[in-house]
Amino acid sequence: MTRRSDPPADATIDPATPDDRLDVLRILDAAMLETDADAVDDRIAAGDALVARSTRTGGVVGALVAVRPDADRLHVDAVAVRRARRGRGIGSALVAAAVDRAESDPAVDAVTATFDADLRAFYEGLGFTIRPEREASDAADRSPDRLDGKLSVGGRESP
Repeated sequence: MTRRSDPPADATIDPATPDDRLDVLRILDAAMLETDADAVDDRIAAGDALVARSTRTGGVVGALVAVRPDADRLHVDAVAVRRARRGRGIGSALVAAAVDRAESDPAVDAVTATFDADLRAFYEGLGFTIRPEREASDAADRSPDRLDGKLSVGGRESP
């Protein structure tokens, strides 16, 4: 069962806007996540990028970028939080907001993510089913330290 995560009292979760682009890129880069600026622009335009904002300053303190590899799947491609704000529930709130977005889209059956093994508890806590990564295109790309997570939404996923 999914455990929903509200943002901490000092943050809000909003769809990213074109004005947030540079902040999103900086946060993802600081977390050492591979980021393609054009892909981020596309995801912002599609409404599949989210930001966490400080209620005090309005500054972006976290970001999530999702892609749609299939019409029925929303994939969390990258999620990161500024180092000083980590451990406060912002990342969980970003992923929960992406799940909410998927649930409101009747075409989406599941939310997926591929992540390092040390994030297993994070995704399990949000209700994801975890499996070893299996979708690498080349066996040499497979890593025992990478996992796939999947969360069915709205009971719509086909068996």
